[in-house]
Amino acid sequence: MNRSDKQVTRRSFLQTAGAAAAAVPLLAGDSKLYKLQKIKGAKPRNVIFILSDDHRYDAMGFLGKPKFLETPHMDRMAREGAYLKYAFVTTSLCSPSRASILTGQYSHRHGVVDNQSSVPEGTVYFPQYLQQTGVQTAFFGKWHMGDNEDNPRPGFDKWVSFKGQGEYHDPTLNIDGKREKVQGYISDLLTDYALDWLENDRDQNKPYFLYLSHKAVHAMFQPAKRHLGTYEDVEVEYPESMANTDENYEGKPDWVRAQRNSWHGVDYMYHGAMDFDTFYKRYCETVRGIDDSVGRILQYLEEKGEAENTVVFYMGDNGFCFGEHGLIDKRHMYESSQRVPFLAWAPGLIQPGTLIQDMVQNIDVAPTVLELAGLTMPANMDGHSMLPLLQKKEVEWRDAVFYEYYWEWNFPHTPTVHGIRTDRYKYIHYHGVWDSDELYDLGKDPDERHNLIQSPDHKDIIISLSDRLWEWLEQTEGMKIPLRRARGFRADQRDPEK
Repeated sequence: MNRSDKQVTRRSFLQTAGAAAAAVPLLAGDSKLYKLQKIKGAKPRNVIFILSDDHRYDAMGFLGKPKFLETPHMDRMAREGAYLKYAFVTTSLCSPSRASILTGQYSHRHGVVDNQSSVPEGTVYFPQYLQQTGVQTAFFGKWHMGDNEDNPRPGFDKWVSFKGQGEYHDPTLNIDGKREKVQGYISDLLTDYALDWLENDRDQNKPYFLYLSHKAVHAMFQPAKRHLGTYEDVEVEYPESMANTDENYEGKPDWVRAQRNSWHGVDYMYHGAMDFDTFYKRYCETVRGIDDSVGRILQYLEEKGEAENTVVFYMGDNGFCFGEHGLIDKRHMYESSQRVPFLAWAPGLIQPGTLIQDMVQNIDVAPTVLELAGLTMPANMDGHSMLPLLQKKEVEWRDAVFYEYYWEWNFPHTPTVHGIRTDRYKYIHYHGVWDSDELYDLGKDPDERHNLIQSPDHKDIIISLSDRLWEWLEQTEGMKIPLRRARGFRADQRDPEK
């Protein structure tokens, strides 16, 4: 986690990183569809972006955790392409993260701050810019932004989706505006539709952008029949911070220990609907279906001779806890929630075995795809193109990432969170709750077990990080807490026996 010789100050990065953007003012909430400039001499490439749901950052075979998990095709992407080791989301929740991917903006700027939020009218998705230049666009899978609808959205010429979280088996799909119940397993079906579009439904002479957005691996996990039971006999290893001991919770906020006995805690997970070991095994088996999908996409590109002209990305929409600090699920700012898997594969463009240790975020996806299409970035995006990193070019880059999560009525266990993470420290601030903030020295304490918020030796660091956090919120018009009408299911029960 040491900084490379590309270390820059926050101010210089902010001043230079947007230099290639369209010459328009940066305004929070700005959703105008701009006319983007073309990059001179750029050679546009096809892009396939594969997104999974709740796939935690270290659940890939080549990382060896868990030891029994097999993901040969993700492993291949890392081996033959790039592994972006420190990839983060700006909000660890499905809808906000997906909106950040498609807009290149922080949650408080695009307005989709939780899974109940409607998408603000006029929101611009980056594939709309691709359409302006004749790039064919297609969407297959989970949308999950703005109500429980599956209708085609702006920016996509081809559309296959479903309502809400969808179903793992025999789902009802919206295919270009018409609903149809189909037989099969969702990860396989979405890949089938994507490959059919690549082979039969597009203009073979035009560039394309394909967005394959999987339902898996969202709870409740249901693997394909071919994978069910694969890991039934494995021994599950528990994180050390999972134990309910005073030592584990020394210095932790009170809400963290209290959440153990809740919908999102290991002592009463989903109100007692499943035991931890089975839950974890089904998760790993469900990941196998996503890995199969990745393999089929790579195989198609090679068989059709398109690998040299195409960039394939694989990413998770947010992380997922499996016992860390006694928690499951996401939302909070701990590493297992905030970090996501991120792989890139592009023969001829990305050198095999590329390891990127700079901090990247979901808001960087849109600028990256636009640059791969030969377009500049609109100035209303908060992210930056990762293409120079992927090509191992010397470039100024961020030295910190920011985080936000807003308390939900439906899942009241986690308070509103704002935070900042550098390569060394993480500062977490909680809003609206009488409890402790958190500071971690990630170099010495990567598992975030020792809260340093009361440490006199770290007082200056806390003040500095807090100032930077509030500056970020002020500069991006994030100084407001969004409110939503209380509606829907509320997971507020505790196990009375505990």
